[in-house]
Amino acid sequence: MAISVPFLSFVLIFSLVSMGNSLISNYYEKTCPHLDSIVAKTVKEAAAKDITVPAALLRMHFHDCFVRGCDASVLLNSTAKHKAEKDGPANISLHAFSVIDNVKKQVEDSCPGVVSCADILALAARDAVFLSGGPYWDVLKGRKDGRISNANDSFLLPAPFFNISQLQNNFAQRGLSLEDLVALSGGHTIGFAHCSSFRNRIQNFDAKHDVDPSLNPSLAAKLKSTCPAKNTPKNAGVTMDSSGTTFDNTYYSLILQGKGLFSSDQALLTNAQTKKMVSEFAASKGAFFRAFVKSMIKMSSLNGGQEVRRDCRAVN
Repeated sequence: MAISVPFLSFVLIFSLVSMGNSLISNYYEKTCPHLDSIVAKTVKEAAAKDITVPAALLRMHFHDCFVRGCDASVLLNSTAKHKAEKDGPANISLHAFSVIDNVKKQVEDSCPGVVSCADILALAARDAVFLSGGPYWDVLKGRKDGRISNANDSFLLPAPFFNISQLQNNFAQRGLSLEDLVALSGGHTIGFAHCSSFRNRIQNFDAKHDVDPSLNPSLAAKLKSTCPAKNTPKNAGVTMDSSGTTFDNTYYSLILQGKGLFSSDQALLTNAQTKKMVSEFAASKGAFFRAFVKSMIKMSSLNGGQEVRRDCRAVN
C-alpha cells in the first residue's frame, strides 16, 4: 500500500525534462506497478530501526545527482583495481546502502530487470523526507544507471566550506539556480555532521579570528567543546539543526540567528537574493516545502545513465 498523504497542499506534481531524458511519473505503471509501495514500506521499516536512515538516504541521493547526474554511480562498489565514488573523501560517511539493496532485491523478485537503481534511490529519498515530516511529491521515473564511478569525482560536490560564489557556480554547472541552492540547502534540516565539516569555523578561522565571527557565540562554544582541537572523539559531531530528525524550516531560522552549522549554510546570508529567500523560508514552512519539492524534482531529473543494473553495487 502506498504512503498516504495527509497534507494535499504539499503534493506537487511537476513535469521537468533535463539532459534530453523525458521522465514520467507512471513509467513503471505496467512493468512494475508495486514499485512505490515496495520502496515506501522498506524505507519505513529501516527508519523504524535506525533514525539516521532518512537523512542518510536524502544525502546519498544528493551526492549521486551532483556527480554525472542521478545515475546511481554512488552505489557502485570499488574493485581491487579501481576506487569508486562511495569511497571518495566526501562520501566516506555515507551509509544506509543496505536499504537500497533490500529494495532492489524485492523489486527484482517482483519485476526483474526493469527498475533502475537510480529510480529506487530517487523514490527512497522522497520517502525519507516524507517520513521525517516533510513534503510528499510525485517522483518522475525512467532514469538509467551509470557505468562510471570514480572516487575523485566526490570532489565535485559542493563543500561545507564554500562561499556563496563557489556555491552558485557549483549549482549553476548543474543547471540549478540560486533558488534551487537555497531550497536544497534546506535538506540540512535533518542529519548529523562530523567535526571535520565545520572545524574550519571554530579553530584558526583566519589571521584575526580563531572562531568565525559570523557564528553565534553560544553555538561556537558548544561546537568547540564537542570537537576539541586535540583528541577529538572518533565520529564526534552534532545534529544538523536543533530539530534533528524532523524535516521542517528550523534550518533557516537558525541561519538568521547565526547558527548555521557549515560555512556554506551561513554563506546564504551574504547575498541579497539568497538572504531574502532564507527569510521567506524561515517565516513559512509551506513556502519552503513548495520550493524544496520543485528543486528536488529539477535536480533529480539530471540523468545520464545507460543501463538497468541487476545489482546496484556492480555494473552488468
